[in-house]
Amino acid sequence: MELQNKVFIITGGGSGLGAGAGRVFTANGAKVVLADKNLDGANEIAAELGDAAVACECDVTDEASVEAAIELAYSTFGDLHGAINCAGVGSAMKVGNKFGPHPLDLFKLVVDINLVGSFNVIRLCAARMCDPAAADGITERGVFINTASVAAFDGQIGQAAYSASKAGVVGMTLPIARELARFGIRVVTIAPGLFDTPMLAALPEEARESLAKQVPFPQRFGTPEEFGDMSRHIVENAMLNGECIRLDGAIRMQPR
Repeated sequence: MELQNKVFIITGGGSGLGAGAGRVFTANGAKVVLADKNLDGANEIAAELGDAAVACECDVTDEASVEAAIELAYSTFGDLHGAINCAGVGSAMKVGNKFGPHPLDLFKLVVDINLVGSFNVIRLCAARMCDPAAADGITERGVFINTASVAAFDGQIGQAAYSASKAGVVGMTLPIARELARFGIRVVTIAPGLFDTPMLAALPEEARESLAKQVPFPQRFGTPEEFGDMSRHIVENAMLNGECIRLDGAIRMQPR
């Protein structure tokens, strides 16, 4: 599917990977709705991208909030061809330590945003995009791209909640892809390694340099635009479906 004049909702579009995807998509002719809880950040990226982008405040765990983003896509650009799920949170907490057990509410929060939120966006968008009258399994209608993490496979100590949420994203990719195939809608997940996002930007420079050296090649953090390039290729390559793609420079995370 060509990106020209296609319309995508990008959750977490106000920064990091979502902003990178927005830049790449609009540069290739797509229209994007930047849906983010941080409306100021989304507005800033939308202003940078011009008429091809519009911003809205969005909580991916809230049905009405996601529905509003979908309505904005249709009212502004007249159609919807998929979503890129980049909204997410991280956490670092051991299962048990001298301060007590891992807070259950924190575990639920991370899973709710990263996994349930991604599913919420897909289910609500798919409900609008799926046309039973045109379900021939041949005509391409759209693409959903999820963001997992190498932590889904190489989770480190303290990443129980984060790894579980991202492994769930990987796990739901194939069954949803199989279900939506007859409507011409593909589902693909990207599992990024170490990328230069606000989450890593908060680390001390010494820690950032140490992490970057762990990447076999290229020995640096990935850029949001490289994530965007992978997303663009997924949209344009119709044979990519039901798969999780590691985008990580061959890194395999150590236990700690």
